[in-house]
Amino acid sequence: MSLTLLLVDLQNDYFPGGTHELPGAPLAVERAAALLAAFRARGLPVAHVQHVARRPGATFFRPDTEGVRFHLAVAPTAGEPVFVKHFPSAFRETSLLVHLRDGATTRLVIAGMMTQMCVDSTTRAAADLGFDCTLAHDACAASALAFGGRSLAAAEVHAAFVAALDGTFARAATVAEVIATL
Repeated sequence: MSLTLLLVDLQNDYFPGGTHELPGAPLAVERAAALLAAFRARGLPVAHVQHVARRPGATFFRPDTEGVRFHLAVAPTAGEPVFVKHFPSAFRETSLLVHLRDGATTRLVIAGMMTQMCVDSTTRAAADLGFDCTLAHDACAASALAFGGRSLAAAEVHAAFVAALDGTFARAATVAEVIATL
């Protein structure tokens, strides 16, 4: 059983100065960096996912901008694969699945942004594809949302999506809990 760390969309546009800043992003990337360091120290596989916007009028992750680049704290090193995607799921129209299957990966630890969009889509797809998933929920961040005249704070959105994933699509755990089991 091979274990791989999947880091989703930890890109500059989600951080202070970016075009789609997420509350909690600085703390989430700090925790993701600790998780990444633990995987690297143990020689465990890591895969990075990068969203590049193709949609006309996109306001973030535009090609050839500083915002589309990985946050320096979790930037890929030589030999760590990067999968470029154009949709919320990291599996849609990418070679991620082939890469994971070729590496005999059966278990994933997933962290990244946004909890309610790309992390959710990727985690659900991974579970549907048969992967045993752990969501490092404190290494993720969400944005605030509104629906039906009700506004939801980013922390509420994050909690609701983690709660929906936990138990059915993934096991939600803290970075410290994940590291302790490596």
